[in-house]
This record gives sequence, C-alpha cells and structure tokens, in this order.
Amino acid sequence: MQPSIRPRRAVLTVPAALAALFGAAHAQDIEQHLTEAGPIAIESLAEFSHPWGIAFLPDGRMLVTERDEAILHIVTMDGEKTHVEGVPPVFTGGQGGLLDVALDPNFEESGYVYLSYAEQGGEGASTALGRGVLEGNELRDFEVIFRQEPKTEGDMHFGSRIVFAPDGTLYLTLADRFLFDPAQDLSNHLGTIVRINPDGSVPEDNPFVGQEDALDEIFSYGHRNIQAAALHPETDVLWVAEMGPLGGDELNVIAAGENYGWPEVSWGIHYDGRDIPDPDTRPEFTPPVTYWTPAIAPSGMIFYTGDAFPAWQGSAFIGGLVSEGLVRVELDGESVVHEERIPLGARVRDVEQGPDGFLYVITDEEDGDLLRLMPMEEDE
Repeated sequence: MQPSIRPRRAVLTVPAALAALFGAAHAQDIEQHLTEAGPIAIESLAEFSHPWGIAFLPDGRMLVTERDEAILHIVTMDGEKTHVEGVPPVFTGGQGGLLDVALDPNFEESGYVYLSYAEQGGEGASTALGRGVLEGNELRDFEVIFRQEPKTEGDMHFGSRIVFAPDGTLYLTLADRFLFDPAQDLSNHLGTIVRINPDGSVPEDNPFVGQEDALDEIFSYGHRNIQAAALHPETDVLWVAEMGPLGGDELNVIAAGENYGWPEVSWGIHYDGRDIPDPDTRPEFTPPVTYWTPAIAPSGMIFYTGDAFPAWQGSAFIGGLVSEGLVRVELDGESVVHEERIPLGARVRDVEQGPDGFLYVITDEEDGDLLRLMPMEEDE
C-alpha cells in the first residue's frame, strides 16, 4: 500500500523534465506516486478554504467554489485566483454553503454559469439552483431556477451535483436533509434527483408529470445524500455515487421513476448501531451496482475520456472524503470488474478532467488544495 501524501507539505526531488515543464516556482509542490497505470506526478496549484466544485472554462481556466466563504473563484492553470462578484446570498453552516458549479453547454453563446447552494428561508434551508451570466469577474443577472421544497431545519445533507444531459435537460442531485422517511414521499424533493430544463421549467417526459401527490421535477427518489454524479460517455445515462449511513455507500445507475430504497434499505447501518434491511431483501427497490463498507464518503465523479492516461480510459473516478483519495472503478457494462485506490492523504471533494487530459482534484479542508495529477515516464 502506498503511504498517504500531502503534496503541499512533503517535498520530494522533482525530475528534471517536470521541473522544466512547470517551472522552479512549483518544483517544491510536486509529489510522485505509483499507480497501476504507472507513476504519476501530483502538483499543488492553489489553496482554498473548503473548496467544493470545479468547472473548466473554454479558455482552460477553472471556476472553483468555496463552501463556507460562499466565494466563486476564477483560477488559472498557474493557480492565480480572481474573486467573482455576484454570487447570491448563501446559507453557510455545517454541510451548507456554496456547492457545485457548472457551465451551460452553450456557454460560449449564453455565458450562463449555474450554481447550486444552500438557501435560507421559511423554516430553515434547502438546496437551490440558479444561473447568471459571467462577464469578466462578475456574475450578472443571477436568477434562481429551482428550489428544493420544503425548507427544513438543520445543516446536514444538501447534495448536490449539477449534470447536463445531451437532450438539453439538467439533473440536480439532492439529499434527504437528514430526515430519512421523506425520501420515500414524492410530494417533496427530499431524497430525490430532479430533472429540469436549463430555465427551470419541467420536461414533459419526466416520470411523475401529472401524477397526483408527486412533484413534476422528480426523476428518481429514495436517495440519501448524493454528492457525486456523472454521465456515462457511451450511454449518456446518469450514474451517481451516494453516501450511505455507517457504511453502505452506493454506486447507482439512475433510471426514470425508479426508487433506490433509502431509508427502507441500505448495506450500511444507522449511526446508533440499529440495523437496516439489506437491499436484496426488498426486490421492489432498485439495487446498487456496487457498495462500499467501510464507507468511502463519495464526493465528485467523472468518467475518464482523455489521452493523458490511456490505461484509465473508460474508468470512473470517484472522490473519497473518508477514504482520503480517489477510487478508480473499471466497468464492464453495468458491472464493476476492478477497483483501485489512489491515496492522496486528504478528503477529496471533487474531481474533474482538464482540457489537457490531466485530473484536477480539490480537497475538503480549511487549507484545501487544488491538485493536478499528471503522468510520468517509467524511467523517471
């Protein structure tokens, strides 16, 4: 097993080729690690307070959110940060704050940037989704296009990831707000994945449109807390990695109208030690593709399609908060055939593939890192 690493604090001798490529200024920030695909270099680019989401702009710069400070940054490939003005009011506390960020698929024409965040109001808070036009370092004309209902007390379980589909709709993954039973009730958004159009309207082919006592936005339900989601590059089907209670984190393939069982079933147990029926005892619920006990606490997910790591093409990469690294999952259809752990020595909140084919990771700490993972030659 490879030792845990903290790229910014531990110093290794940097190979000459990497030093020449990235410059002496970053030489002290590069670590080396051996994976099944060969050695990789891990470079620390910038530091944030509890970063949560990453999205790449067309020019290669990144948008990075900070949860607790409710700050949106523009970050260059060299790690220089610019504060973006115009972020909406955000409820911060516990797991609440500024969460995911995503670009409109037609960003170069529309300029729209989408943000998910915890929003206060009424009896408490819930997850909201909005969009604004990015002009320079300002988000203009921000509008809320979806609000999770109802707003509830507490600062736990907000989800959330934003995923655009090729048909022009978007998915927003939500959570049960730590309230358990409402995840089985279609008259609220708790414990659901919603599917809406980019302007917030409801697609006519959503599974519960027109059904009495069901909200039109709901696409699937019976979820606990989803902070990892990505479209499969070959099928365009949504996959999510979902946090279980004490153990039982799940990898799920999402289908319209399906019930994934929470809190009636789980491969984990309650925090107080009470048992939960296993999913295979209730065949009416959709079972996971795989599950993790002990928990990895999944947050952030991609399917790798780049050329920088040929051996990883087609693999799913899932960030691990508790497992403090990346979980690489090889698939054959909807079956897991192999898993690799890439330890990073810190809670991984999000992972993205850059335009250069490298992996970019943010770590969930007060002094969290933006990391770049790059291939190295075997003889280095």
